[in-house]
Amino acid sequence: MATHVITGSGSGIGEAIARRLHERGDELWLVARDAGRAKELAGRFPGARTLVADLDNPDRLSWALGHQSLPDRIDSLLHIAGVADLGDIGELTPKTWNRTLAVNLVAPAELTRLLLPQLRVSQGHVVFVNSGAGLRANPGWGAYAASKHGLKALADSLRAEEHTHGVRVTSVYPGRVATAMQVKVHQQEGKEYEPGKWISPESVTSTILLALDLPRDAEINDLTVRPGYSGG
Repeated sequence: MATHVITGSGSGIGEAIARRLHERGDELWLVARDAGRAKELAGRFPGARTLVADLDNPDRLSWALGHQSLPDRIDSLLHIAGVADLGDIGELTPKTWNRTLAVNLVAPAELTRLLLPQLRVSQGHVVFVNSGAGLRANPGWGAYAASKHGLKALADSLRAEEHTHGVRVTSVYPGRVATAMQVKVHQQEGKEYEPGKWISPESVTSTILLALDLPRDAEINDLTVRPGYSGG
């Protein structure tokens, strides 16, 4: 039975991957922003363990995890949580920049640092659910794209550094996914949201599982996933 630590398991891609791993009997440790959210996740995934850690405050992650029991070994650390606040560079405030970078980049870096000993023990796998914005930046997406470009750099450096420890690192770059975040993005863009046009969280989950289940003699470094043809 494999042990997985997952951020963002309350909705979207994170919820879909947690459900798939839970169904196959794996051990889940779900990161929650507060005790109330942790209780909700534990009820949704019976038998799962929770870790209370607010990704908005990366400086506090070490303290938070230091006061909780952690798994002895981790087979995968899945970074899925994220935020997206759009705006032109001329309009974005330091508050937006700081929160975006904290949640999307600094928190994954810090959480990875704190859990590397357990990942090394199991020769585990770190998966960063990035974005198409991690490969290119469009107007209005400056802060989000910067955080995701940084996440790509984090993954690439980590892969090179941890190769001798047997730790695998994969970045997944989905296009637009039919999630609650996508609803918010469409509202910010002033566009009508049509979920059928976008990738389902379950499809992205299948790509993540492909990387996780790959035999040890191979490693998927980067996976790009785009919406397919959806009809008539």
